[in-house]
Amino acid sequence: MSAFHTIGVVGAGMMGSEIALVFALGGHPTLLADQSRDAAERAIERLHGVLDRGLPRGFWTAEAAEAARRNLTVADGLDAYGDRDLVVEAVFEDEALKRDVFRRLDAILPPGAGLASNTSSISITTLSASVAEARRARFVGTHFFSPVSRMRLVEVIPAADTDASFVESVAETLTAIGKAPIRVKDVVGFAVNRLLHALVIESIRLVEEGVCSPADLDAACKLGLGHPIGPFELMDNTQNSLSLSVHEILHQAYGERFLPRPLLRQMVAAGYNGRKAGRGWHRYDGNGKRV
Repeated sequence: MSAFHTIGVVGAGMMGSEIALVFALGGHPTLLADQSRDAAERAIERLHGVLDRGLPRGFWTAEAAEAARRNLTVADGLDAYGDRDLVVEAVFEDEALKRDVFRRLDAILPPGAGLASNTSSISITTLSASVAEARRARFVGTHFFSPVSRMRLVEVIPAADTDASFVESVAETLTAIGKAPIRVKDVVGFAVNRLLHALVIESIRLVEEGVCSPADLDAACKLGLGHPIGPFELMDNTQNSLSLSVHEILHQAYGERFLPRPLLRQMVAAGYNGRKAGRGWHRYDGNGKRV
């Protein structure tokens, strides 16, 4: 049985909404909030579409999908989270924003509730300092991977003061909803993003040098390395501005090996941010389909 029952997710973007979805599929009553109720409601509508598309492909049963629809609820704001056992933060990758969310949640949640961050690169110990000392034992990083409804891996990152039993409880809960948690030390970028963005930066360098096109490199990674998606497709799906932000954070921590590439800076400055913008490394129609 899961150590947590009621779940809250803050941030209804692509990551946050699907994090809410997998908890709901796992049988947890789940609240989802964003900057506005409308944004969260639109995210729930998208999730209903994800559930529908996943049924013919056997990703979940019709019974699980129907239960997930019942379990997903829009929250008007963080004040609704006062009865949550565990809240996962999945807002934009900005330290000041995340710290503000945690300070607000710390004042709302009951003493025994836990907090988790889906940050991909910011120190969990740094974020945990946003809450009162008594809460820091129940603060952890849970780095999910996109698309969350399909990707099983979750990096579980304890902060300096996180209690080992709390880490185990979070890992057990993740396993119960079908995820595969691995424990990672609290270092900038954790494990997977350091590997991934070394590949991404070298991929961009190859394009800058005229060695290959983005489309050919995507094909090479899928057909030659067995990756489910190429690096340029991935950047377009998660937004190029996010990749640039991560590279800047990694560069600050580790130096020249993660120096952001000039071409990526140009793409972001031009507004070529990926699928949602209609153009990134590839072009997309109004429905987000590649053309």
